[in-house]
Amino acid sequence: MVARWAHNPKVIGSSPVPATKQALPEGFFISDMLHKAGFVNIIGRPNAGKSTLMNALIGQKLSITSYKAQTTRHRIFGILNGEDYQVVFSDTPGIIEPAYKLQEAMMRSLHPVFDDADILIILIDLSSKEGVDLFWDKIASSLKPTLVVLNKADAVDIQHINRIYAEWKARPGIEDIIVVSALHHSNTPVLLDKIIALLPVHQPYFDKEDMSDRPVRFFVAEIVREKIFTLYREEIPYSCDVYTEEYKDLPEIAKLTVVITVARDTQKSIILGEKGKSIKQLGILARQEIEEFIGKKVFLELIVKVEKDWRKNEHFLKRRGYIE
Repeated sequence: MVARWAHNPKVIGSSPVPATKQALPEGFFISDMLHKAGFVNIIGRPNAGKSTLMNALIGQKLSITSYKAQTTRHRIFGILNGEDYQVVFSDTPGIIEPAYKLQEAMMRSLHPVFDDADILIILIDLSSKEGVDLFWDKIASSLKPTLVVLNKADAVDIQHINRIYAEWKARPGIEDIIVVSALHHSNTPVLLDKIIALLPVHQPYFDKEDMSDRPVRFFVAEIVREKIFTLYREEIPYSCDVYTEEYKDLPEIAKLTVVITVARDTQKSIILGEKGKSIKQLGILARQEIEEFIGKKVFLELIVKVEKDWRKNEHFLKRRGYIE
């Protein structure tokens, strides 16, 4: 099931496969000689702004964002459709040295991005000293068109930008270097034009109305998880798994049950808050954004469960789709 956006998003479709003329909607035809399509995979360190960049490029908030690092756990496709092109962006977890099984699974999800990309984007946070050397060998050997995007230009001075630009200019195999502020959409149209220019000629991989390969219930859980990052501090957001257990799409209202799993009883108490005040606030914030996202009223039930040390539990991680 994939998410299709118009004014009111719906759950439609099937798992993504390369499209053919027969697979396209009835009466729909695009010349093989004119249409371009491809996969553009974004990699970078935690908090470099990968999710913010993808959201800015597609013009729709798909990936959750936070000032805290390691927000993205799953690889997420965001699809941008034009009359004669389709760009399939891939937002990925930030590059880290994994400390437990969940992070190991997140890093394993990165390995295919070097093989299935038509274009690679290396996103560099200009305000940070951390780079991508952990995966540089794979980047250098991928032989894919590679764009270096220097992000958060609004946070540093021009001398710093010029110095980092020169350092990347000295590396081999870089197609182009583009300086942006994804948060403020500064220079992102220039980046998009460059991406479209590099796309190979190909029919669309997805229906032209789709904006993601993920179901709406996935984004419901992600909205709740983003609000946990907003409301709770320190380790709590990283200790929470969020899963949409039930999604009933009725004519006038959507009834949703979302399960928040934490690793310890004390974390459950923090999520609930005194007399349930914290989880009530969480529900209000999440429901407001979910209603805007799906275009109708929502009844949202939040349930908090404890699964001891779930981030190290391989069986739990498989059930939640972190490990295949």
